[in-house]
Amino acid sequence: MLFKTKYHSFVFLIFLIVNLVACQFQDPYKNHGITFLDNRSKKLVINKSNINDVIQILGQPHSRSISDDKLWIYIERVLTKGEYHNLGKNILKSNNVLVLEFDKYGILSSKNLMDKNDIQKLKFSQKETENQITRKSFVERFLSSVKSKMYSNR
Repeated sequence: MLFKTKYHSFVFLIFLIVNLVACQFQDPYKNHGITFLDNRSKKLVINKSNINDVIQILGQPHSRSISDDKLWIYIERVLTKGEYHNLGKNILKSNNVLVLEFDKYGILSSKNLMDKNDIQKLKFSQKETENQITRKSFVERFLSSVKSKMYSNR
C-alpha cells in the first residue's frame, strides 16, 4: 500500500513538472492586420519596388485612397493583456500604419510608417460636412415641431 502512494505521488510530480516546463511566460497577443509591419516595410525600396513586390511582401492593402488609387494603406494593431492592477484589460502594445504611394508606372515613390506615438501627433479637422441627403425638408421640420409641441404638455 505504501508503494502505491509513493508511486502515485511520483507520477503526479512528474506530470506537474512536465506541465510547468511546457508553459511559456509570454504575453498573450491579439493581432489585427499585417504582423511585423515595420520589418516587412524595410524590405520595400523607394524607386525600386513595384506594386507586385508590395503585394508579394505585404499582400493586398487594407484600404486605398478614395481620390487616388495609387495610395495604399496597411495597418498593424497588437493588443496585450494588462497587469493585475488594470484587471486584465487590453492594452495597445503597437499600432502601426504604413502609407505607400506609387507613381503612374506602379513604382513605389514614397513610404511612411507611423507608430502609435506618431499617430497621436496627427491633427484632424474639426469641420463637419453637411449632408444634403439626410437634411429634413420644410414639411418634415414643421411636422416634427408640431409633434414635439403636442407631446411636451404631457
